[in-house]
Amino acid sequence: QVQLVESGGGLVQAGGSLRLSCAASGSIFGINTMGWYRQAPGKQRELVATITNDGSTNYADSVKGRFTISRDNAKNTIYLQMNSLKPEDTAVYYCNAKKVWQTRSYWGQGTQVTVSS
Repeated sequence: QVQLVESGGGLVQAGGSLRLSCAASGSIFGINTMGWYRQAPGKQRELVATITNDGSTNYADSVKGRFTISRDNAKNTIYLQMNSLKPEDTAVYYCNAKKVWQTRSYWGQGTQVTVSS
């Protein structure tokens, strides 16, 4: 199986920046897409950004121009650079990974991001 461990969450003031990391380990062969999702209390989990093995990226409209997803293949790690943070960005952020031949995906435990005003 695949293990995903997020880190880098915390408390930041509005307008500040934060960088999240997600390290993949275990049976990582075949991972094609990794991404970040977030879930605020009482709300559905939503896509934030994804990145494929060829470097293609996709962002939610709400974070375009503020967040950047990137990858380090040597470390099997993805990052989410979050700039110009808003209170609306407050949520638990989850890392996700998908293999080419599987319909299921893998989830990390989540990391809390809190943006104060």
